Amino acid sequence: MDGIIALDKPKGITSFKAVEFIRRLTGVRRVGHAGTLDPWATGVLLICVGKSCSLVSRLMACDKEYEAQITFGISTDSGDPMGNITGKEPVKINEGELRQALSSFVGSLQQVPPMVSAVRHKGEHLYELARRGITVEREPRKIVVHSLELLSFEDGEFPQARIRVSCSKGTYIRTLCEDIGKKLGCFAHESELRRTKVGGVDISSCLTREELTLLAEKGRLSEAFLKHAKA
Repeated sequence: MDGIIALDKPKGITSFKAVEFIRRLTGVRRVGHAGTLDPWATGVLLICVGKSCSLVSRLMACDKEYEAQITFGISTDSGDPMGNITGKEPVKINEGELRQALSSFVGSLQQVPPMVSAVRHKGEHLYELARRGITVEREPRKIVVHSLELLSFEDGEFPQARIRVSCSKGTYIRTLCEDIGKKLGCFAHESELRRTKVGGVDISSCLTREELTLLAEKGRLSEAFLKHAKA
């Protein structure tokens, strides 16, 4: 029981709970994931089992791809749908303006990590400080957005756009969504998020919890391990 399982993480569970699920399923104690997904986010979560845990840091350094929904005109204190609304004002933007704004976010960028991130400040994770209502200054970090594609745009008082982002390690999509809103002169937050690729492993290679459980019941769980991942 050594290898990497590509899980299509469902909405509503933490990455740690996903690891616990794989630990119970395999009976292996040494299990870890290669890159957190928020509880409300879905998609590719690579879970390393046994000796493959030595690959975690390498997998975390891989480029990633996401599909996200941006809701304009509304901001939250976490930059995602789980936060408290901090600003709300109907906005009028059109698809052409949005496409122009998106084009300015491709390439090497400087991005300030959000307070809800795992970045450390004086030994503490930023999210731990945020839970206590503490906000600190954060140094911007270099990221690379390889591509940024508009998938759909829906007009209205609070317009919504779906985007596909290919980016480097350390890119916070919630911050990208907020920054796109700022570029357009309005509030914005990341209202949905699905990770569709990590390195060479895309969502088509992933299995659901139900599929993994069925394989385990049939004694075929070894089939769940990636055979030729290019991550």
